[in-house]
Amino acid sequence: MPVWLKATADGVEITLYVQPGAKKSEVAGEHDGALKLRINAPPVEGKANAAVIAFVAERCGVAKNRVALIAGELNRHKRVAVQGVTLAFVQKQLS
Repeated sequence: MPVWLKATADGVEITLYVQPGAKKSEVAGEHDGALKLRINAPPVEGKANAAVIAFVAERCGVAKNRVALIAGELNRHKRVAVQGVTLAFVQKQLS
């Protein structure tokens, strides 16, 4: 398993490096031990955080309320928890 992906009691935890203000939202490989996401939202008033949650939820096939930002609200380095999914499934969906 990649270093940016960790199993939890009710799902997985993903370590992200987020680049807001990109042309389109996409996975951009790995960066410094984290999965790099380019997000098509500005880094103001929580818009980028909301876009990260929506992107991860869509890619993992879960509702947005099953994805939670657990660290990094004001930072490019973030950790999100996704409930009800497995490590292998998330790795396949985000790789």
